[in-house]
Amino acid sequence: MDVALAIDIGGTKLAVGLVARTGVLIDREILRIDHRDSADELFDELARLVRSQLGRAAEHHGAEVAVCGIGSAGPITRNADLVSPLNIPVWRDFPMRDRVCDIVRVPVFGDGDAKALALAEGWLGAARGVDNFIAMVVSTGIGGGIVLNGELLEGASGNAGHIGHVVVEPNGRRCACGGRGCLEAEASGPAIEAITGRPPTEPTYETMQRAGRLVGRGIASVCNLLDLKLAVVGGSVAIGFGATFFAAAQRTIDELCGIDFAKGARIVPSRLADEGPLIGAAAVGWRGLSRSART
Repeated sequence: MDVALAIDIGGTKLAVGLVARTGVLIDREILRIDHRDSADELFDELARLVRSQLGRAAEHHGAEVAVCGIGSAGPITRNADLVSPLNIPVWRDFPMRDRVCDIVRVPVFGDGDAKALALAEGWLGAARGVDNFIAMVVSTGIGGGIVLNGELLEGASGNAGHIGHVVVEPNGRRCACGGRGCLEAEASGPAIEAITGRPPTEPTYETMQRAGRLVGRGIASVCNLLDLKLAVVGGSVAIGFGATFFAAAQRTIDELCGIDFAKGARIVPSRLADEGPLIGAAAVGWRGLSRSART
């Protein structure tokens, strides 16, 4: 059995797993990021997980790793050659792909974590069979991936879809990107804690509603711009806030999507739950392997 080694780089944790060609996640290990680590110390922790999963592929699953896929918080350069996750300050222009290649000895392909989630949701999740949609992660950071006419948007540098830096509160809070009022600066987990003094795991009703309204505002702008009818949203904040968040977001979308082609746009939760990021990273790997076989 061939499997993909999947690597998910988030703002607060690193995850490595094994994903079959059918999209089934058969193994994984997760590590909380210690932000006191240096760039090399943090990569050494990631490398430990990678080596462990490589060993488990053969020893526990009788599987052979055919490809490695990386989904990383951004911004990144194409194929995750360099990654600069805003919430991991020690990794700025970190040569992720080369460092991973030195360990795994199989083809390695990378992309943004939310773009990876878009691939996963279109493959197995809430956007299966849909050719036009946005997938989002609302967690430590806020990112997005957009599929138009069945193709994942790339953009000039490979960072298309970064909805976390759409401005939803003019003259709002300063964002790590340097802007003000970005969705990520107003509705991500760290932003919510900074604004309310409470961790996002202990939200008030108003906090959940406000986050939903702001996310709905960002989604409505994208739906109006790109003629979309579906937004699939995952991440610990969105899923943790649950029905209150999604209802507030939907009301805002209904209010702001008044142009005929955007009316009826919907927001739905990810169907892939906490497995989505690793399935998405694997999808990046399988897609890259397929493309390279055609050239």
